[in-house]
Amino acid sequence: MLGNFVYSNPTKIYFGDEALKGLNQELPKYGKKVMLIYGGGSIKKIGLYDEIIKILKENDKEIIEDPGVMPNPTVDKLYEGCKIAKDNDVDLILAVGGGSVCDYAKAVSASAHCDEDPWNKYFLRMEEVDNRIIPIGCVLTMVGTGSEMNGGSVITNTATKQKIGRVFDENVFPKFSILNPVYTFSVPQYQMVAGFFDIMSHILEQYFSGDDDNTSDYIMEGLIRSLIHSSRIAVKNPKDYEARSNIMWTSTWALNTLVEKGKSEDWMVHMIGQAIGGYTDATHGMTLSAVSMPYYRYIMPYGLHKFKRYAINVWNVNPEGKTDEEIAKEGLDRMEAYMREIGLVMNIRDLGVTEDMLEGIASNTFILTGGYKVLTHEEIIDILKSSM
Repeated sequence: MLGNFVYSNPTKIYFGDEALKGLNQELPKYGKKVMLIYGGGSIKKIGLYDEIIKILKENDKEIIEDPGVMPNPTVDKLYEGCKIAKDNDVDLILAVGGGSVCDYAKAVSASAHCDEDPWNKYFLRMEEVDNRIIPIGCVLTMVGTGSEMNGGSVITNTATKQKIGRVFDENVFPKFSILNPVYTFSVPQYQMVAGFFDIMSHILEQYFSGDDDNTSDYIMEGLIRSLIHSSRIAVKNPKDYEARSNIMWTSTWALNTLVEKGKSEDWMVHMIGQAIGGYTDATHGMTLSAVSMPYYRYIMPYGLHKFKRYAINVWNVNPEGKTDEEIAKEGLDRMEAYMREIGLVMNIRDLGVTEDMLEGIASNTFILTGGYKVLTHEEIIDILKSSM
């Protein structure tokens, strides 16, 4: 492990099929007014909404609702949520849903008491939060983002076609998160497998960086192997509790800041995928799957040692009699076969991308420097063309 780091994660996790009972332990710690944030109503269909309302009332809470959070939360929705939170002077935000709901809740938490435009301050200028922060808790119903145990928040500005991720400091992390794998059973297959790849992509963005012998890399290889195994089971039987529970826990550990320690990190797949999302409103995990293979095949020569290791340790490629390049290529071929097997989108055209969008998407892609190759604008265009 190279360099120096500090590790702290303040989020308390309640995990398992009785995790919701943890609400009764957490709610007394906060004031009377609870802002209940959720999405399009799926939590009502599975009965979770009624359970939570009952627990809130039993704890003598005043409930202020903010429903209708969309899969890619918009800045207009953020402004709406900030007004609700500030006007009602809420004491706690309770986000019930998937990663988008949790992301949105964190943005409201940090922005409700901001004296200027939070989009400009926190998402464009990336300034530190210097105003009152509303504590949040999460009840997770879909896995993928890891938002339940980190400071990440992704917001879309539809007017400018920008989809920007902001990682807030630990003071914006959820204070607690409730993870019951059963709540994920009702997620449609398309969204489920998109979430699976979101998990894998989070791990790979951190894995494909650095040259040192890093403990984090060993942890990530184990997480990916677990994900591959359990996702194959879940695709065939979405209600397999053991598989879904393993995936839920893998998702949390993929992006709760642990495995990033000692790493430089890449994140270019996410930068390109988010730029695509800004133009198409496509499902996040599918924007990542659609560009991953062209991207990784492009940067493979620059990080050949790690791609060789990935092929052997994750995809069980037999290195005997093969060059390093042949080993690495076979690993990516096996990864692509797996992606097709579980039903991921493999090209951006299927997400609604057209040729005339490519220049704009590339221009809206933030270029980061932590991976094995710092891309130029023209190289991003080439990768997008290879993804069509």
